[in-house]
Amino acid sequence: MEAIHLGLIGYGEVGGIFCEGLSPQVASVRAWDIKLADPVLAAPLHERARQDGVALCASAAELCAASNLLISAVTASNEVAVAREAALHLRPGTFYLDLNSASPGAKREAAALVESAGGHYVEAGVMTSVPPYGIRVPMLLGGPHAEPLARQLSALGMDAKPISTELGIASAIKMCRSVMIKGLEALVIESYTAARAYGVEDYVLPTLQETFPAIDWTEQGRYFYSRVVQHGRRRAEEMREVANTVREAGFESWMSAATAEKQDWVAQLAAQGLFDGIKKGDSWQTYADRLIAHVEKPGLQSVD
Repeated sequence: MEAIHLGLIGYGEVGGIFCEGLSPQVASVRAWDIKLADPVLAAPLHERARQDGVALCASAAELCAASNLLISAVTASNEVAVAREAALHLRPGTFYLDLNSASPGAKREAAALVESAGGHYVEAGVMTSVPPYGIRVPMLLGGPHAEPLARQLSALGMDAKPISTELGIASAIKMCRSVMIKGLEALVIESYTAARAYGVEDYVLPTLQETFPAIDWTEQGRYFYSRVVQHGRRRAEEMREVANTVREAGFESWMSAATAEKQDWVAQLAAQGLFDGIKKGDSWQTYADRLIAHVEKPGLQSVD
C-alpha cells in the first residue's frame, strides 16, 4: 500500500484530534486552516502544531501538493467552499474524506467538485462526538470509493464502515440522528431553565427519571449545557444543514430550524462571556442561573 501523506483541511478541535491520533501511523501529516491568515488566530494553531508534530501549510495549494489523503474537517457552512478550493489543487487519485456535518445535497455538490478534478470523494457520517473516541469515533462512509478507503482507514485504527456506494446516504443517517440529539439538547436547556426559573425543577426532573429511567437526567442536563455553551455555534451550523436535509426530503423543518436558533442563542451569549468562570463538571443549575440572571437583568447585547 502506498505511504499515506495526510492533509487536514481545518485544524480545529476535530482536525487536531485526527492529526494527533494519525501522526504516528502515516508518512507525514500537514494541516491548513483559514485562521492561519490571521496572526492572532494563528498563534494557538502554531503552538498546537509544534506539540503534535504537524506541519502547517500556508495555503490549500501547498497542502494538496503534499497529500494523497485529504480530510475535510471544517464548519458546515464552509463545506462546499473548501471542496471547491481543494479541487483547484489536489493531485489526481487523492482520496478526499469529508467529515463535515452537511446535508446530502451539499455532500453531492462537494463530491462533484472533487471528482471533476480527478479526486476520490468519500462522505463520512460521524456518528457521535469525536472526544473521547478520537480517531476511533464511529463513522459511516458513503460513495463509490468508500470501501477501498475504509480498508485503509481501518488499517490505521479507525472505526470506518462503508454502508453505500450512493452519495448522501451516510450524511442522511447522520443528519436524521442530529434532529433527535441536537434537538434534545435544545429541549433540555429550554425545559430545565424554565423549570428553575419557576422553582419547579425538583418536580420536573423526577418525572423525567420515572418515564425514562435509563437516563440520568441530572448528569445529562449538565453535559448538554456544557456542550452547547462550548460548541453551540458549530452545532447551530450543523442544525441549519439538518434543516436543509429535512427540506431536501420534501418536509418543512420547523423543529430543526428552531433547534439551530436555540443553539445559536446560547453560543452568542457564551461568546459575550455570560458563562465565563463556570468550571468543567459544574451542575446544569449553574448554567441555568446565568441564563435566568441575564433575562431578569440583561447586561449583555440582545441576541433575539
